[in-house]
Amino acid sequence: MKTVILVGDGMGDYGLTELGGQTILEAAHTPSMDYLAGHGRMALLRTVPPGMLPGSDVANLSLLGYRAEEFYTGRSPLEAASLGVDLGPDEVAFRLNLVNIKEEEGRMIMVDYSGGHISTAEARELIDALQAILPPQGLALYTGVGYRHLLVVEGDLDGLATVPPHDYPDQDVTSFWDNYRQVPLLADFVNRAREVLAEHPVNQRRLQQGKVPANGIWLWGEGKAPAMLTLKELYGVSGALISAVDLLKGIAVYAGMEVLPVVGATGYLDTNYQGKVEAALAAIGRHDLVFVHVEAPDETGHQGLLKEKMQAVEDFDQKIVGPVLAGLRKQGDFRLVVCMDHFTPISLKTHTTDPVPVLIYDSRQPHDSGLSAYSEANGRVAGVFYEHGGEFMKAVLAA
Repeated sequence: MKTVILVGDGMGDYGLTELGGQTILEAAHTPSMDYLAGHGRMALLRTVPPGMLPGSDVANLSLLGYRAEEFYTGRSPLEAASLGVDLGPDEVAFRLNLVNIKEEEGRMIMVDYSGGHISTAEARELIDALQAILPPQGLALYTGVGYRHLLVVEGDLDGLATVPPHDYPDQDVTSFWDNYRQVPLLADFVNRAREVLAEHPVNQRRLQQGKVPANGIWLWGEGKAPAMLTLKELYGVSGALISAVDLLKGIAVYAGMEVLPVVGATGYLDTNYQGKVEAALAAIGRHDLVFVHVEAPDETGHQGLLKEKMQAVEDFDQKIVGPVLAGLRKQGDFRLVVCMDHFTPISLKTHTTDPVPVLIYDSRQPHDSGLSAYSEANGRVAGVFYEHGGEFMKAVLAA
């Protein structure tokens, strides 16, 4: 039985006064997801184990049937795997965001965690410039996608505490910035990077165009290489993954999944939806499970943009869920899962630990669920709760 899991990253939200108390999922026009909710089975899933932070790393691992509390070492080692970087036992990987930070009276304020959603082409020029100021030993820098990149550090950095920049929009991050200054190797690089980026032609052009410049770097999500079983070893299935995000690709590497490149996949509203659908429908012919990840709802949630998040949710339904459903119907029996990894409420601009609604549709057993929509509330009233990703995946594969 073929299984496709469709993930709208960060789709979950809270009721908004602008929408008459409805959530974005409830107010959005989502006929494909609503059809599946009416003919499938809904439930709630705890994607963030108690005591762990609600990152996309931990949450997506849960959606793939893993229990992060058993092996998780950090976000960045997963991103390193996506770039083909094998971490040595004494190496620590960091996510390096290109950000916009302003200094006011000696305080550092996080203006934009994504450097104005800088393009990959622009970011590549900036990373090249940062490569030139790396010390001869101890640091290695790797180019990723958009504002997301990787720094590998040799040596033990116990005691260094970092935070995700998207958790502190428009907030004072001086205390976290000062943490870098406690590590001489990092302090020098972070400070020099700010000087180089401020004067770089890419950022000068962005300023002239009225865009936010990427004038600094932010290190976070550090960790050493994890040890985890593959999907084949855990569940006896082969898998493929489609995403624009290095983190998800790295998870796929460790899970033993085929990573499918899609030209024009950006992780934002302008991503190549059609390309993702075509890749998924082709891959399901040679794999048991295909995992399709769409980042745009999460990015717009972090920005606190109601109109754009509504568009992201509707695009997910109309450009991913609907076409995948139509394509699968031509190929025989199938399971189709619609879910999210976590909430990213626009009122908070960051992730939460709320259990998420999941929808499992089995083409062999459609039935009248009595539910009219895929929503946070209907996930709660369905009466089924999966405590962790292992329970969820077993339910999916046994649907």
